[in-house]
Amino acid sequence: MKQQFTAIYEKRGKWYLGWVEEIPGVNTQGKTLKEAKENLKEALELILEVNRVMSRKEISGRVIREPVVLAHT
Repeated sequence: MKQQFTAIYEKRGKWYLGWVEEIPGVNTQGKTLKEAKENLKEALELILEVNRVMSRKEISGRVIREPVVLAHT
């Protein structure tokens, strides 16, 4: 399933900072914009995987798991 998020980048001094607008805690930095982009993608992938693992460990009993699709307006 393809997912799309909004990456924000800002240069501060010698560093580029990056974060994902929709998910608090997904942030990074890099000495170049390219490095910051690569680091942010990796951070997003890791946090999504950790959230899935933690969610599955906490669930007991029968659950309904389904995709949620939002229409942009």
